[in-house]
Amino acid sequence: MKPQALLGRVLRAVIVPAVSALATAASAQVGPTPTSSSLNVTAGPFAVSSSRVFSPRGFGGGTIYYPTTSGQYGVVAMSPGFTATESSIAWLGRRLATHGLVVITINTNSTYDQPASRATQLMAALNHVLNSASSTVRSRVDSSKLAVAGHSMGGGGALIAAQNNPTLKAALPLTPWNTSTRFDGVRVPTLIVGADGDSVARVASHARPFYASLPATTFKAYAELNGASHFAPNSTNTPIGRYGVAWMKRFVDADTRYSPFLCGAAHDAYATSAVFDRYNDNCPY
Repeated sequence: MKPQALLGRVLRAVIVPAVSALATAASAQVGPTPTSSSLNVTAGPFAVSSSRVFSPRGFGGGTIYYPTTSGQYGVVAMSPGFTATESSIAWLGRRLATHGLVVITINTNSTYDQPASRATQLMAALNHVLNSASSTVRSRVDSSKLAVAGHSMGGGGALIAAQNNPTLKAALPLTPWNTSTRFDGVRVPTLIVGADGDSVARVASHARPFYASLPATTFKAYAELNGASHFAPNSTNTPIGRYGVAWMKRFVDADTRYSPFLCGAAHDAYATSAVFDRYNDNCPY
């Protein structure tokens, strides 16, 4: 065996178990052990209630989905895309909540707001859930576990929010659009979902360079949907739901039970060319 290969094997043997041990120690296992079946269906194990948000400070209102079971859950803020409203991403907000997360899907101040504004509004929405939501919602919140997501310009906003707020636990930009392709300041674990048929935010000039700009030291993945359009995130989509849940649970809750669905055998069995045109990552995590 070449010395470089031997050194690499030794380093992996030492470093990867150490990182896994730290992740496990910080893990909060919320909910039953995940399976491929449980991640593929449209609802997870938690019953969910919702609370409407009217006239908040800093964003255009929205809906909070939260588990009815008492407990402390991570919080995800989600933005729609250009000209869209929260209804376009409601399915994913509720789906994430059924796996043990508090999710606020927002309307933006104007449906024409650009990504930088959406980034600010995502952070305002998280602040609302932590400090101004109903007492029932606030009793469900773990303020140390916050994340962002968004579609199109909302996805661009999620990337900007992640770059500007390194204490976030995860980001999920879906067919993201942004004028800048440089996100080398992001330290937040980020899963970018592109679509090979996207004619609005073409992957060659948006999703792929966004992913490539993320630092190698940041946990990251890029999933490019096969045979999908820019608007794939606007209706129930099994790969987006499956990987969105797995990513958020893995990094918001630091729950390593979800790692096999992002890096391991369960991922390898599912992520065929029929599902993804390409899938890139810097596993293990």
